[in-house]
Amino acid sequence: MVRQVEVTKLAFEAVDLWMNQWLLLTAGTLGDCNMMTVSWGTVGCMWGKPVAQIVVRPQRHTRKYLEEGDCFTLCAFPEKHRPDLQLLGSLSGREGNKLAKTGLTLKASQSILAPSYQEARFTLECRKIYWQDLNPAGFVDPTIQENYQARDYHRIYYGEILAAFCEQ
Repeated sequence: MVRQVEVTKLAFEAVDLWMNQWLLLTAGTLGDCNMMTVSWGTVGCMWGKPVAQIVVRPQRHTRKYLEEGDCFTLCAFPEKHRPDLQLLGSLSGREGNKLAKTGLTLKASQSILAPSYQEARFTLECRKIYWQDLNPAGFVDPTIQENYQARDYHRIYYGEILAAFCEQ
């Protein structure tokens, strides 16, 4: 059963979640949204607020929804939904309803307009509070540039975590 948890008491294996399990980023509204699978980001504290930090490349369709809206969700799913996450990370919402090709079901979030998913085992509801384009001049480790052969640097977004839900 998924239940709301106090954001400041949120505890999970963050590195494993991002690197190995992936998350589904969704922005927009229940009636008009787009989603993409993400595996780069962080969860922590910034400016005295609990935050989730995500990065999105300029060519991603979801970025339009992040720019136009003021919120987003991050959701994790049971392993049986791994094929859905692979599909949602490889298809563009510009070419049609990619969600219809999955076993996932949108639902209204509790504290923001961006939707979440009935099948999620973990959900963060976030209000966008900051963004900045990644500046390659700041790469101290030169191997980071290898991730940007096309020079399509991510935009970084910080979202204040307003609500969190996880399996108990």
